[in-house]
Formats: sequence, C-alpha cells, structure tokens
Amino acid sequence: MTRKCHEVDYEIIGSSMQLVEIELDPHEAVVAEAGAMTYLEEDIAFEAKMGDGSEPESGFFGKLWGAGKRAISGEGIFMTHFTNEGGRKRKVAFSAPFPGTVLAIDLAEHNGELICQKDSFLAAALGTQVTMKFNKRLGVGFFGGEGFILQSLKGDGMAFVHAGGTLIKKELRGETLRVDTGCLVGFTPGIDYDIQRAGSLKSMVFGGEGLFLATLQGHGTVWLQSLPFSRMADRIIAHAPSSGGKDQGEGSVLGGIGRMIN
Repeated sequence: MTRKCHEVDYEIIGSSMQLVEIELDPHEAVVAEAGAMTYLEEDIAFEAKMGDGSEPESGFFGKLWGAGKRAISGEGIFMTHFTNEGGRKRKVAFSAPFPGTVLAIDLAEHNGELICQKDSFLAAALGTQVTMKFNKRLGVGFFGGEGFILQSLKGDGMAFVHAGGTLIKKELRGETLRVDTGCLVGFTPGIDYDIQRAGSLKSMVFGGEGLFLATLQGHGTVWLQSLPFSRMADRIIAHAPSSGGKDQGEGSVLGGIGRMIN
C-alpha cells in the first residue's frame, strides 16, 4: 500500500516544557502552524503556503475554500511548509508558546484521523490533511466555548499536538467521560462528543467548575491536558499586582515595597 504522507523520524526533547525535533530525509517535508518553529538546520527551506499540501491538484479555489474555513475559525490563512532541499538528513524543531507535553500520533494506527482542539496542532508530515471540523450541535455551539470548533488531522503519517501541563490518556470501551471543555486535547474516531449541563443549578452557579462539561462516549482513545493555557492565563492575570491582583508565594514584604518604588 502506497503511503500518502511523508515518513518522518522524530525525537521529543525535554520533560515539562517539551519540543519535538523532526528529522527530514532529502525532499521530505512537514507542515506547521505559523510561529511553532523553534530552530532548523541548514538546507531546510520554509515557505508560507495557502493550504496543507495534502491535495496539490486541488487548484486555487480549493485552497481558497480551505483557507476561508480556517479564517472563520480564527486560525491563520497560511501554513508553513518546511522542506529538506539538501542531500543529507536535516532537522527542524517545533514547540508551543507555553509549558506542556508534546503528543506524537501515528495517524495510521488510529483509523487515519485525530480530532483535536484547534489550538493544539503543532506540525505533521506533508500529506496530512488539516481541516477545521465544526461541531453542528446547538448545545456545543452556544456553550462549548473553544470546544465548538475542532480540528481534524487525516492521513497515514505522524502528527504532533501540544497539551498544557501533564498529558493524560484515557481508553474508552463504551463508557462515558465528562471533562472540562478546556482540558480536552483530542480523541479518535468512534468517540461521540457533546456538551451537557454540569449537575444541578446550584452546582452550576456555586460549584466553580463551569456551567457545562464536555461529554465523551464510545470506543476509542481520549487525550486530556491538566493545565489548559486559558486556565493558566487566568491565574497569572488574577495574581498580577499590576492588574490589582494579590501576591502569592512571596515571603518578604520587601517585594511589595520594591514594586511601590518602581
């Protein structure tokens, strides 16, 4: 069987703030979201292109349609293509702008598709189809927040996504799993995704866990993250003295006096 995607090698580097280093043979390529690249070796050329390169014969209007869907969802119109134009193996690395874990997925081992949060995608072997997957359910649209727009990665090669904090893997065999919508990283085909009310009205108002939870049910794999970036950003802003927040973890009064002088 002929592979559709380029067959790339990789290494995940680091522990709490990981990046993925991808090794490209001559003429091999990967596609990535703009701004994800950390470093690259000589002979690797990069170019911003409209589309993911999975359908080179689609023509201008086909690429324009895909770019339009990305623009509506808040994503960039262009993706960056990195190609090894030299005669020996070269490396390029990618990372997310906040601490977390890199998940390497062989799409061929998961029925050729991974559905993930739209901000979690880092990079994938050329030939991977990266499209926006709109969940049409009314409940998800109104109450799911970021969960309303999901991203579909299709192909038979490697794809790399990022999770904030610690990555948790759950195998569902017909069970139902309820999670905070921001903690969902991705799931495989066979998992049904929906939004449901979080308990009673009292729990919704005073529980502090959000008004709605993502409900995942079926047969397949689910990946979760312990620290969504939105949650981390809220805590940082809440405790930033410049924004009227309170000090936390500072044992000396001199810290506060110093900021007053500044």
